[in-house]
Amino acid sequence: MEPVRDEIPEKKSPITYYYEAFELDTYFTQNKIKIPEVEKSGFSFRKLWAFTGPGFLMSIAYLDPGNIESDLQSGSVGRYRLLWVLFLATILGYLLQSLASKLGVVTGLHLAEMCYRQYRKFPRLVLWIMVEIAVIGSDMQEVIGTSIAIYLLSNKLIPLWAGCLITIADTFTFLFLDRYGLRKLELFFGVLISIMGITFGYEYVVSKPPQEEVVKGLFIPWCDGCDSNVLLQAVGVIGAVLMPHNLYLHSALVKSREVDRKLPEKIKEARMYYFIENGIALVCSFVINIFVVSVFAFGLFNKTNNDILNGCPKNESLVYDRAVEVFEANDELVDADIYRGGVYLGCAYGPAAMYIWAIGILSAGQSSTMTGTYSGQFAMEGFLDLQWARWKRVLFTRSIAMVPTFFTAFFSSLNELTAMNDFLNAVMSLQLPFAIIPMVAFTSNPKIMGEFVNNMAMKIIFILLSFVIIGINIFFVTGTIMELDMDSNIFIAIGILAAAYFAFVLYLALHLYISLGNKKIETHPWIQKYVIYAEMNTPKRKNNTGKKDIEA
Repeated sequence: MEPVRDEIPEKKSPITYYYEAFELDTYFTQNKIKIPEVEKSGFSFRKLWAFTGPGFLMSIAYLDPGNIESDLQSGSVGRYRLLWVLFLATILGYLLQSLASKLGVVTGLHLAEMCYRQYRKFPRLVLWIMVEIAVIGSDMQEVIGTSIAIYLLSNKLIPLWAGCLITIADTFTFLFLDRYGLRKLELFFGVLISIMGITFGYEYVVSKPPQEEVVKGLFIPWCDGCDSNVLLQAVGVIGAVLMPHNLYLHSALVKSREVDRKLPEKIKEARMYYFIENGIALVCSFVINIFVVSVFAFGLFNKTNNDILNGCPKNESLVYDRAVEVFEANDELVDADIYRGGVYLGCAYGPAAMYIWAIGILSAGQSSTMTGTYSGQFAMEGFLDLQWARWKRVLFTRSIAMVPTFFTAFFSSLNELTAMNDFLNAVMSLQLPFAIIPMVAFTSNPKIMGEFVNNMAMKIIFILLSFVIIGINIFFVTGTIMELDMDSNIFIAIGILAAAYFAFVLYLALHLYISLGNKKIETHPWIQKYVIYAEMNTPKRKNNTGKKDIEA
């Protein structure tokens, strides 16, 4: 008879990545989506459905009114020649968004929370201010775009400033939808994206742009006869698509799913499904962007104001009267924007096309203002470690973005508001390093990511990609500033700010270099004092009795 042997318990490999067992009380702590267990191994549509949501909320930033305006300007200035730039920008966005979701899935901390743990107080506060500036700039585009849509739909009865107030009010209302369940909120966003697809798709169908030209523009990198305006517009497309606050948002949204971070295989599974979901979401947004570029490439390229007026039926007084207001009777090329684009569609394809366009812009603006508010709240709670009541966070972050937007709309004309898009895109482009550099640093840090750290090839690709994107955006910003007629004293002030800006970017680049694993520099006393923490700067929390502080 064989002797009974004691079974030796299987040794588990130690967890190599960083995560916090104590989870902060954020939006998703008490309202996480459970991932179903399935019997079969491998891919599961049930699990994909459970993970579906964050990527689509993230993709709304690719469809906000600022992007839509950039699309129609791209078509009217470069025709189909810049479609491949949009394609490339979307691929770059996909890579960066996947990196943001990776950070959130592995560590359970979003980008702003990790910044709190990795950066010293002063640079952390500067980063927060930069992110808030990006949120404000994006929000201004979104609210102004929504106000223009309401102005169009109401036949000019509701002025732009009143449209801003309506947008602020209904954004507050919709933001509390997640009280009835996160899935209902995600469904609501899905409906808004569907409305955009249907409305902008309608314009694409009725305008009938030549399909061979669209395909050629998408897949052949060409730009025959492109002047400086077209090249600047090409850079503007990239700047409009890649938004810094969206990386902060996405890294937080993925925390809404219940993933057991003690099990590396569960993290790998979550990453796989998010990778797929991100791709599906961005394909949908990319198709909608193609619709907009192609419609205006076909209709407004090399068209003058007189061309539009002469083609606008005078018997359609509802449309013709608006056309006379916005298209001056001259032979200058059309300066396209969201409002003029809607009026042009009304002239070319009837009033229905104009109103359908306005409905699409309304959906784009409303959805993006809500996700912008989430971005601001995640940034505030992460960078400042504020655990306020939810209504206080909504009120505070809305006020930061809405007050300047309202006063801008109140004291500006329609033409002045629509002309602000390039300036606001430039402002957001300037903030891009403050999202990309920290994200690459954290996901390349073996102390944080462990076995999920970026491999050498990924590190090289993302670092090069980061500096190329930053360089492109700086070129875009410089070009935008040079076009402005400013006093020499203002240029001097801009020069001083630019020096401070690049000094801070270099500081972040130094932190990135250390995160890659340079131990010799890491142990330097100056670096330890001013650049990094020896250990994670984990915020302290009180236990349930309130008597003793515990580390998160």
